[in-house]
Amino acid sequence: MTGPVPHDTDAGRASTEVLVGVVVRVHGLRGEVVVESRTDSPELRFAPGAVLRGARRGGAGTTTLAVSSARPHSGRWLVLFDGVADRDAAEALRGVQLLLPTDELAAPADPDEFHVHQLTGLRAELVDGTAAGTVVDVVHGPGGSLLVVRRPAGHDALVPFVGAIVPTVDLADGRVVLDPPDGLLDPDED
Repeated sequence: MTGPVPHDTDAGRASTEVLVGVVVRVHGLRGEVVVESRTDSPELRFAPGAVLRGARRGGAGTTTLAVSSARPHSGRWLVLFDGVADRDAAEALRGVQLLLPTDELAAPADPDEFHVHQLTGLRAELVDGTAAGTVVDVVHGPGGSLLVVRRPAGHDALVPFVGAIVPTVDLADGRVVLDPPDGLLDPDED
């Protein structure tokens, strides 16, 4: 068993939407944009006909964007949205976050897999029931995923999201159970 696996990201957003991509720049003259994917299923999220909400950081305006075409390109995606027909219209989308309602996400087939938005906000407790904090984020790194647990004292602890350290994820009860090695939850000392 490799342990639980998180899917899609929500970047601290309320659990009604998840961040699936960010428009980083324009590509060419015909309205195509380069999208940095923030999802493990870009072929589904950017499929022709997919509808996403585009939002600027800080809530400065939103728009509905329907995907006309998309293709992978150098580790990112080239996406054309309906109604975005030239470079100027595409340039107006630079920096827009692409959001998907969580109710449009299929449940992972594996019971040991979770969407990130399902994990954020869960209370963390030790195997003996002692409060350990709250999951505030999930960070994806080359060695795997880490739960960011805000400790009662206010500092954040990075907890490897593996079955040996996170033996229980109980969505119905709103909690994760941690069995950390000594020192893992202690504050970093610089």
